Amino acid sequence: MIYFLILIAIVVLYVFGFFNKLKTTQVNIKASIQEIGNQLKRQANLIPNLVDSVKGFMAHEKGIFDQLTDARKSIDQAVSTNDSKTLDKSQDLINKVLGSIKVVMESNPEIKSSELVSNLMNELRDTADKLMYARRTLIDLTADYNANISTIPGAWIAPILGFKEEKGLTTPINTDQLEVSEKETKNPEVKL
Repeated sequence: MIYFLILIAIVVLYVFGFFNKLKTTQVNIKASIQEIGNQLKRQANLIPNLVDSVKGFMAHEKGIFDQLTDARKSIDQAVSTNDSKTLDKSQDLINKVLGSIKVVMESNPEIKSSELVSNLMNELRDTADKLMYARRTLIDLTADYNANISTIPGAWIAPILGFKEEKGLTTPINTDQLEVSEKETKNPEVKL
């Protein structure tokens, strides 16, 4: 009789442990779905803003280099013609350009947009990596959960406890835990 009671106690403890393990995995699955939504929202909010910033800086820089090129051409023409009026106008033009970019000498100002583009690329890679990691976590958790409820003895116990197979990664998802629009699930297009 004592052995029978010990056996029942072991089975009950196993069922409690199994139940808690499945419930914990379900909570982790929901949390990983939320993390995917978090990363999708980060991507949807961050990337367009970074692209706009880089575009703006590149346009500003291009304008400055266009002005510098025009000023150089003007000075070259003035020097080649030896015309003092043209030389004065060219000098005024170069002074105006130098004043607008706040440098004393026009040797070759450092190009900052290349650094910004590099930072943008790093941010794109980082965002894609974070999203991939979040998806991988969900896939692993779902696979582990589904394996636990579909193998013996889980296949016998899970239905009794009300556990059903989890779908895994499906987007877009609209629930009270997560709201991700279809637009946010798409990869951003970067056009500079």
